[in-house]
Amino acid sequence: MGLRAVLALEARRFGTSLASPCAPLPADGDSPADLIIDLTSRTARHDAPVMTLTFCDQKDFPAGLAAMVANGGKAELAVSIDGSVVARGRPMVQDRLWLTRASDNLLAGAISLIMRAVATRFTSSSGLSRGSATAEEQSDDRPDEPHVVDSRDILGFDPRTSNDGGGHGISKNAFALSYPRFLARGIAERATQKLKRRPFYWQVAYRRIDGPGIAETGRLDGPEFTLLPDDGERFYADPFVFEQDGRVYLFVEEFPYGKGRGIISASELREDGTFGTPQPVLEEPHHLSYPQVFARDGEIYMIPESAAARELVLYRATQFPHRWVRDTVLLSDIEINDATLFEADGTFWLIGTQRFGYGSASDTMVAYSAPALRGPWLPHALNPLAVDHSATRPGGAFIRQDGGLLLPVQDGSQTYGGGLGLMRLERLDHADVSFSPPRPILPGPAWNRKGIHTLNRAGGVEVVDSCD
Repeated sequence: MGLRAVLALEARRFGTSLASPCAPLPADGDSPADLIIDLTSRTARHDAPVMTLTFCDQKDFPAGLAAMVANGGKAELAVSIDGSVVARGRPMVQDRLWLTRASDNLLAGAISLIMRAVATRFTSSSGLSRGSATAEEQSDDRPDEPHVVDSRDILGFDPRTSNDGGGHGISKNAFALSYPRFLARGIAERATQKLKRRPFYWQVAYRRIDGPGIAETGRLDGPEFTLLPDDGERFYADPFVFEQDGRVYLFVEEFPYGKGRGIISASELREDGTFGTPQPVLEEPHHLSYPQVFARDGEIYMIPESAAARELVLYRATQFPHRWVRDTVLLSDIEINDATLFEADGTFWLIGTQRFGYGSASDTMVAYSAPALRGPWLPHALNPLAVDHSATRPGGAFIRQDGGLLLPVQDGSQTYGGGLGLMRLERLDHADVSFSPPRPILPGPAWNRKGIHTLNRAGGVEVVDSCD
């Protein structure tokens, strides 16, 4: 069965997708253009710079999707202007069974990458921040030098040299040969999930520590972690630690299977160095997770993830840690995930991932800033900052180390929650964003699990979580 036939067959079940055929857009005649975005690679116009897109090194989407299938579901995108690559990305393909849904992830990532490339080209502050000519110097007829906006700029590494593969080249029969294996693997993964009593299961662990921790050693070594037990009717995830008046509190996402959504629960560290069963402290009609708790101006606040409600809300404690009220809606009508707060030079920043359309919730980094905690919050001029499945979604609060800031980021190159890395923040201002290469957190005897998904530390307590 060919690719188009598979997509047509799946469309009967899922309906219209980004990969569905549509009528061609009407031509815009010979109107002047600052930039031509050509998704067919067949434009005859050359009176303006031409932007093109490749999927897994293929010039058209069907061939690129076939290359992705041949590569086990891993995708690479590249945006070029007049033949020179100006942006690269690696979207997260979450559904490796249905090609229609995989196409949505891939095409949504492509849209975000094009947005990023266009923003970089037409945002003069970005060009100046990267050492290009001043606006006056660029006013002549000389063409701009293309600048590659990829993981080497935003995330500090080159996706083409990573070891998780890339779709390079596609033979005529590659799809026919690769699709059965792709489909069989997807069916096997779904069958395995259904055989499990729970579709997913997270565990939180903690330890007392005074010396170097995971952020310093880069591995799960040192004192052994203690598992936070559950009763089998729920899981705990996204642990954050907060110290107040010499007392240490653990905040977690609690996911009771009977509710089908997350709530925020908390527990206080006891004299024997253990945490008791977390008790619910915040619940909404929608899913809550990632409870980042912090103090500011004599008050205690929390910014949990509430992407399911398409908003980001600042909560304030009225009776810490048990009672919270909605203080301010920071962002609305967007689906932002694991937004992580820090303040620098009088500016408040939020770094997270944002779902655009049919895209993944875990591969597109964005930044928002505000002059005060309650706002107004504005998007960074270069949003979306990067499209990458292994180094964009935060996995814990910023860590201060050696005069700098480290951001824990999730590695979803193999699966969601598959690992965690640490990226040093090199620059974040209104003109530019830059992180160092992510340093993977290596396994070790302190927590014998496949990977970790969150890392936080406060009050002499370090916490992690992982998926079983």
